[in-house]
Amino acid sequence: MVGTTKPRLLFLCNKNGGRSQMAAAWARSLAGDAAVVTSAGVAPGTSLNADVVTVLDELGMDTSDEFPKAVTEEMIRNATVVVSLKKDLELPPRVVGPRYEVWELADPDGDGLDGVRQTCEQIRIRVTGLLDSLGVAQG
Repeated sequence: MVGTTKPRLLFLCNKNGGRSQMAAAWARSLAGDAAVVTSAGVAPGTSLNADVVTVLDELGMDTSDEFPKAVTEEMIRNATVVVSLKKDLELPPRVVGPRYEVWELADPDGDGLDGVRQTCEQIRIRVTGLLDSLGVAQG
């Protein structure tokens, strides 16, 4: 992507403890330094889902520096793509500029490790497609 700005990806869900964290982890893992990745929630929880942390750890993705963050209008304004991982998520007012996508994925909270693994795989497939659509090389 010579001469262009890195795409800025923002992944959103309710608590920023599960789906959005998995999407951000996959985007960071697959895109490396070719994209700027952020995740946030509309009503952030107090910690990441323990099963999500376990599954991401199994995949070699470190979440030790991650924590639930509240989405801000500035995050949305600075994004190239805003991905909501839940339909009807109560977002701040839309701003002109970012591309908006909705990935309807069930909240894996309470689904156990197998359920989280299934959701994580669904997210990996969608993140791969998103990066492809942006022309981001994947490693």
